[in-house]
Amino acid sequence: MKSLVTGANGFVGSAVARCLLNAGHEVRCLVRPGSDLRNLYKLPVELSQGDLRSAQSLKRAVAGCDNLFHVAADYRLWVPNPETMYDINVKGTEALILAAAEAGMRRMIYTSSVATLGANQTDAPANENTPSTLMSMTGHYKRSKFMAEQVVRQMTDEHKLPVVIVNPSTPIGPRDIKPTPTGRIVVDTLCGRMPAYVNTGLNIAHADDIAHGHLLAYAKGIPGERYILGGENMTLLQILQTIDEISGKRTKRFNLPVKVVLPAAWLMEKMAMVTRVEPRATMDSVRMAEKKMFYSSEKAVRELGYQYRPATEALEDAMNWFQTNGYCG
Repeated sequence: MKSLVTGANGFVGSAVARCLLNAGHEVRCLVRPGSDLRNLYKLPVELSQGDLRSAQSLKRAVAGCDNLFHVAADYRLWVPNPETMYDINVKGTEALILAAAEAGMRRMIYTSSVATLGANQTDAPANENTPSTLMSMTGHYKRSKFMAEQVVRQMTDEHKLPVVIVNPSTPIGPRDIKPTPTGRIVVDTLCGRMPAYVNTGLNIAHADDIAHGHLLAYAKGIPGERYILGGENMTLLQILQTIDEISGKRTKRFNLPVKVVLPAAWLMEKMAMVTRVEPRATMDSVRMAEKKMFYSSEKAVRELGYQYRPATEALEDAMNWFQTNGYCG
């Protein structure tokens, strides 16, 4: 049984690749030329160089594979050229699913995101049926993932494809080499660079639990259905306080209203257009923080047998990895 994993050198993708290897799959990894391959070091995987924007490379990558785990995505909350993000996340996803279908793949798992889901007006967790629209999506990342998921669902329905959709929440854990925006929060807190917070919330899930959820979706998921792979809902303040508690620190923090943070984020974005360096805060990320991004994994637990560990364990694993690998100087 050979499975193709896109984005396998990334944070969640490498966890999926490891999970598949442990389950006895042969794994081929689609990686872009010049990619950072530290997360695949010493793993018995086959590398296929390519790009989601290159149809020929996709045809080479899917050839001879039985299953697809499409984890790759352009995940940034600020991009100097948004068109690139849509080319990768939307057009690239469509091209890959078509190539996999033409190759006769038996099973396809598409990694979407909870970013495509709606949010409740209260703090009640959203689920797979919480309504959402393209107009309600904040920022290019969320819009591109929403559009990609719609394309995948339409293709699945029209062509009866064996595609199962998973919607991971906020992954936390080891091997977050970039790091991701949430991983950056952990690093900044460890390094004493988080003196303030906004009144928002996230659903924290260990990256390895999310990866195992992909395998469960492969084994038990129903084509055309989507499953939230999440964990524990926490406010941002609770996350920061948990990191402090694990590291043995006590930090006094003050609350910043979103309306106060927006002008600073606007200025950072203007500076980033000159420096071409991703800003530490973006207007989109601040606008997202106006709502608590709480989600329920009840459907995946009930139908797939999905399980997740406490958020404290995910945060502690992430902290240990960042500290071991010198992210805090």
